[in-house]
Amino acid sequence: MRITRYTDYALRVLIYLGIKGDELSTIAEIAESYDISKNHLMKVVHELQLRGYVDTLRGKHGGIRLRLAPEEINIGRLVRDTEQDLELVECFGAGNRCVITPNCELKFMLGKALNAFLGVLDEYTLADLLAPTQRDALAESLGVTFSTRR
Repeated sequence: MRITRYTDYALRVLIYLGIKGDELSTIAEIAESYDISKNHLMKVVHELQLRGYVDTLRGKHGGIRLRLAPEEINIGRLVRDTEQDLELVECFGAGNRCVITPNCELKFMLGKALNAFLGVLDEYTLADLLAPTQRDALAESLGVTFSTRR
């Protein structure tokens, strides 16, 4: 299984915003810190806002910040919310046309593996990614600057 770039970027946005705390950030600032596409991030942030993970404020002094506390943002839930296709093989989907499905255990095994994968992610929150020593190292790696005291 492979996590899409979309989910990867969603996780990165939340990590960045978690580092910044209550301070507002911009899409341009986040894109520059990660050296990734601003246009792609705009789509990711829009969905994160629609799903209640972030607040966005328009205008000259606008920006983005977490809507929820890092402890309330479950990584497994985020992956489920942002991944468009968790159908690992054709037989997981409604349009299954695989002729061996009635006699094949692969669907069961892959389903069990997917549930285990998501189950592990369910054990973690954004706060786990932002432990104090981790947070400082991440901020330094990203060149995060703070306009106010943390």
